[in-house]
Amino acid sequence: MNKYFAQLLPYLERNQAYQTALALLSWDTETLAPVAASEYTAKSVGVLSEEAYHILVCEEVEDLLKKLSSPKELESLSVSEQAIVRLLQKTYHKLSCIPAKEYREFSELCATAQTVYCRAKQNSKFEDYADTLEKLIEYTKRFAAYRAKKGESVYNLLLDEYEEGFTTEVLDSFFEKLRTALVPLIKKVVAKNDAIDKSYNSGDFPADIQSGFCRFLSGYLGFDFNRGVIAESEHPFTTSLHNHDVRITNHFYEDNLESALFSAIHETGHALYEMGVDDALTGTPAGSAMSMGMHESQSRFYENMIGRSRDFWTPLFPKLKETYPDELSSVSLDDFIAGINKAEPGLIRIEADELTYPLHILIRYELEKEIFSGECKVSELPKRWNEKYNDYLGVTPENDAEGILQDIHWAGASFGYFPSYAIGSAIAAQLYAYMAQQIPLADYLREGNLVPIREFLRDHIHKYGAVYPTNELLKKVTGEEFNPDYYIRYLTDKYTTLYHL
Repeated sequence: MNKYFAQLLPYLERNQAYQTALALLSWDTETLAPVAASEYTAKSVGVLSEEAYHILVCEEVEDLLKKLSSPKELESLSVSEQAIVRLLQKTYHKLSCIPAKEYREFSELCATAQTVYCRAKQNSKFEDYADTLEKLIEYTKRFAAYRAKKGESVYNLLLDEYEEGFTTEVLDSFFEKLRTALVPLIKKVVAKNDAIDKSYNSGDFPADIQSGFCRFLSGYLGFDFNRGVIAESEHPFTTSLHNHDVRITNHFYEDNLESALFSAIHETGHALYEMGVDDALTGTPAGSAMSMGMHESQSRFYENMIGRSRDFWTPLFPKLKETYPDELSSVSLDDFIAGINKAEPGLIRIEADELTYPLHILIRYELEKEIFSGECKVSELPKRWNEKYNDYLGVTPENDAEGILQDIHWAGASFGYFPSYAIGSAIAAQLYAYMAQQIPLADYLREGNLVPIREFLRDHIHKYGAVYPTNELLKKVTGEEFNPDYYIRYLTDKYTTLYHL
């Protein structure tokens, strides 16, 4: 092993220990911690964050990174080691531009912001959260400005944190392509919506029974309960301490069967990615997903390409009917498949069908651009949100909880994250098209055999962690870089067939 790289490892190990502690505190805050604890926990988060900061932002790490950036030293590193150095350099550059005191203050703010957000959502009062959101945006703008080059877009810097190389120029083109192809299709589908009845979805579904079936579903997909746990939270999410400790959550609505079902599948897709990372990468900057777009591709692949297919439910539907004998007694498999794929403009992103889902992401993307260009003030966000929902989807939120407060991402200062959902959906369609040519996907699903599918994704995507950038890995796997045409073709073919257009 390269001597400079070997000297770097203790710093990575110490930083990982602090990151693990921070992840545990975040998990606890969103699942089990009492509300009154948040202010005091935030102080611990601030201290730990500052300590983690100083582990990486120091003269020793700076010197080692400079030495390892020389062509001679880089050539002596393995592909994985080169990736670790590249990712650490990016993190170092981002952090070293920020004063330690401000970084600690920001970390404490993020720790309390999620509690403030959850309370505001429960009361459906955006004004109770607005000041906190304003502060998060101010910090985010300031931190990005510290490292921005002259003329560089602040929002592009934020986007790069979640999907490297996907600038506003790339995303504007991507979303315009989606809008041009999908809006006319949505109009045709909505005109025939009465043809599909999914009244079964709004019955009486006790949370404890939902929880049991969802736990079974996660295990069926391959979730390893020896290396993962499932809990409840206001907003379903996945967190990973490392590939041997991956945690997911769900949320249950007793008058909605599908919500928790597909959240379970979605979050399990995320978890399988984290569990599939090679052990050799664990505890390093390359020990997780390469990007949120690629991460979302795995959750969307399982949720939609797999989870909404007839082949997937053929062996499972009898068990679902046994679980809810009264509610589903008169529902056939054909009825259920049509219902879970019904396209209908709605207010809630995580409840959205595949066809209208990209428009939910487009709305958030456009709002984030307005926020960071200064076009939209925080106080104007609820109004702008409602206007865009009316313009794009023909629906208007009746309150803040089903409008501007429905997503938790901004409370964690995750600005630039939302486009990853659309990027991930497109990557999922691209991978699905390729995999269908390589393995008998439909046969495996009808047999209830998810192992070969899981192993294919692990061997071609998961095990590499963050070693390869998105486009490089896509080309390595499928032979071509990101290509949204697969996504458009997938949606067009699926809904043209479903609605007999």
